[in-house]
Amino acid sequence: MTRRAVVVVLDGLRRDMVRPDTTPALAEFAGAATWFARHRSVFPSATRVVSACFATGCLPARHGLQGNSVALMEAGVLVAHDVGRPDFMDHLRSLRGHSLAVPTLAERLAAAGREVMVFSNVSPGAARAHDPDGHGWVLHRAWAHGPGLRPLQGEEAVAAVTLDAAGDAMLTEAFLARALAGREAALAVLWLGEPDATQHAVPLGAPAAMQAIAAADARFAQIRAAVQARRDAGEDILLIACSDHGHQTVRAVVDVEAEFIAAGLKRDAADAGLLSVSNGTGLLVYLHPDRAAQAGAVLDFLAAQPWAGAVFSGAGLAEIGHAARDHLLCAVAMATEPEPNEYGIPGLAYAAKPAGSKPDRLGCGQHGGLGAAEQMPFLMIEGAGFTAGARHDGPSSPIDLAPSILRHLRLAADGCDGVALQTPNPGE
Repeated sequence: MTRRAVVVVLDGLRRDMVRPDTTPALAEFAGAATWFARHRSVFPSATRVVSACFATGCLPARHGLQGNSVALMEAGVLVAHDVGRPDFMDHLRSLRGHSLAVPTLAERLAAAGREVMVFSNVSPGAARAHDPDGHGWVLHRAWAHGPGLRPLQGEEAVAAVTLDAAGDAMLTEAFLARALAGREAALAVLWLGEPDATQHAVPLGAPAAMQAIAAADARFAQIRAAVQARRDAGEDILLIACSDHGHQTVRAVVDVEAEFIAAGLKRDAADAGLLSVSNGTGLLVYLHPDRAAQAGAVLDFLAAQPWAGAVFSGAGLAEIGHAARDHLLCAVAMATEPEPNEYGIPGLAYAAKPAGSKPDRLGCGQHGGLGAAEQMPFLMIEGAGFTAGARHDGPSSPIDLAPSILRHLRLAADGCDGVALQTPNPGE
């Protein structure tokens, strides 16, 4: 019997928005799957780092990708980078000699003679985090490769896909034709861009945001029907529906770089000895080793700010899955409040001003930190080892997906930080 795993990610969908009135297909699926009631994201609760955690089964301290945006030491200078760029993983490999520091699912399955196909409608960097070294297939509107990092063009690519509900629909059709009925990948991942894209642009709960949720739910219904048809034909398919993070409403945007300058911690904007790198409602702060004597002053300053909800440094970084390496001084979870927005959706947060021209819209959705709403993704799994309609009240996070998938495929998950979520079956 053919064993396969199919994963559908509805980017940015909060668990409290999975209801019969908002997501009828997912609500119906809950009756056939196991519902993970305490599922959490990682830190930062952002797509690129979550993608790396999903792909490796490891936390950032192990796989080495610290956030959606990071700083790297280059020729003795700290340089901020947007991980979302399609070429970021190649640049990272050129500096470190590797991209991610541990094997991905794509690498593990390729070694077993199996294939991974990832169809993604988020940033190209997030898509590449699943398979940065080209062991499988990645299909994205701005980047597409086959094994060996062979570039895909023309009909092999998905360049016409747009980052909206219509683009998700186009990508879903390609996924159905090529990952489920085409190459019959052992692991097929469909990562939808909605509702995340719309929630960043409009208030949470606004009509457009609810329409984006409904559209993503309809895409899941298509995949579930196709999976059932394959099961009826004799395949053993593990079906996972999940999101990577939730969203909070932006109550204020903080220019942390300007705050550092005003406090006398940075000379000016060109001073790269101290860098704050925005990850939405999360923040990574890097300090050049030549400025090590300044560490205490920086940490004291951050601890005193009303917009800094929690500051993690040194050994404390382990609490959020990070380590004090690669010149990371500390991580900051921006302050949050439980109050609702104008549409009655709870959860407000400060956001760190992003670099460049990337917008951060007041009153709209954002994520990256440790707020209750952004740490509220959903997870449902149907298949062998999972009880229909059951509620799992133990902890779970994206690092548990790889071990669960590997167990279903009868492959070893050695070296993962996460654990397989299946109920033990002595007959396996």
